[in-house]
Amino acid sequence: MTIAAKFEIEYLQYLDAEGKQIRDDLPAFANDLEHMVGLYKTMLSTRVFDAKSVALQRTGKLGTYASCLGHEAAHVGVGSAMKPEDVLTLSYREYGAQLYRGVQPREVYMYWGGDERGNDYQREPARHDFAWSVPIATQCLHAAGSALAFKIRKEPRVAVCTVGDGGSSKGDFYGAINIAGAQNLPMVAVIVNNQWAISVPRRIQSGASTLAQKGIAAGLDCIQVDGNDIIAVRKAMGDALDRARKGEGASVVELVTYRLGDHTTADDARRYRGEDEVKEAWTKDPMKRLRNWLTAKGVWDDAKEEAWKAECDEWMDNEVNAYLETRTQPVTAMFDYIFAEVPADLAKQRDYVLSLEQKGH
Repeated sequence: MTIAAKFEIEYLQYLDAEGKQIRDDLPAFANDLEHMVGLYKTMLSTRVFDAKSVALQRTGKLGTYASCLGHEAAHVGVGSAMKPEDVLTLSYREYGAQLYRGVQPREVYMYWGGDERGNDYQREPARHDFAWSVPIATQCLHAAGSALAFKIRKEPRVAVCTVGDGGSSKGDFYGAINIAGAQNLPMVAVIVNNQWAISVPRRIQSGASTLAQKGIAAGLDCIQVDGNDIIAVRKAMGDALDRARKGEGASVVELVTYRLGDHTTADDARRYRGEDEVKEAWTKDPMKRLRNWLTAKGVWDDAKEEAWKAECDEWMDNEVNAYLETRTQPVTAMFDYIFAEVPADLAKQRDYVLSLEQKGH
């Protein structure tokens, strides 16, 4: 029988679960130990931020919150590989990438606290990134549209979208990667495979051996990466971004990691997954992996760890206070930023709501 085509998916890893280096061909950035310490600090900052966020929700000071516990290497690896002019279209969990790109925790809290002003990021380069997207996988289409605009304008920029393992089964994801392949768009689709789409395990979400291979049918470059190894994440992302920037096409990068916490603070993962599974996942903790590697290199130790945690605690206290002290918008704000000219029916509703407020209701 004649073979029409053959495909394979490469797997990339540099550090094992204990932080031991298993390859000698480290990428150039990994030899810059000061830079690697900086990445670790951002990962640790993200974990401190996440713990504080859950505490805020539990004490009634924040709405439902989606934890990023266990995703630190995946998210910081993505954000650190991007150039400032690139655009990030994300879902609702990639705080490590956002913090790296300048989003402030107070803005995250405003959003999850019900204030859309949190989506108006004040710092570069996050200022031109997209808002959080709770509808599953729709952000992938936004990335494809942005990438098409970059190509038409001949701008050397790349659109990066992140989606979960469950989201990669949505038609929005397939539509986005299909047009990216057909039009040779500068786009990188990142599948953060954390093994659970809320309560649905990876093993019954898809019959594919890897999620990365979903991009093969679209003609994209595809790779599976140890998502708990930030060196591997950064390397795979850097390569994919470089190809896209050179006009060599889009990519699908699957980052294999694990959701160590609940899906959101409205979820209780104990109802659908076993304790042994979670314990096993903790042995592959991305924080431990990079910390052990840096310690072996002689550039990190327990004293530095505690000192940085103290800085992070102070930073988070300031961010939380800034959030809590933010004045609430007037009730009319819900009507004022949708249409250039408010339609008559909404104008009537606006007047009615304003009258209720003036009456003290």
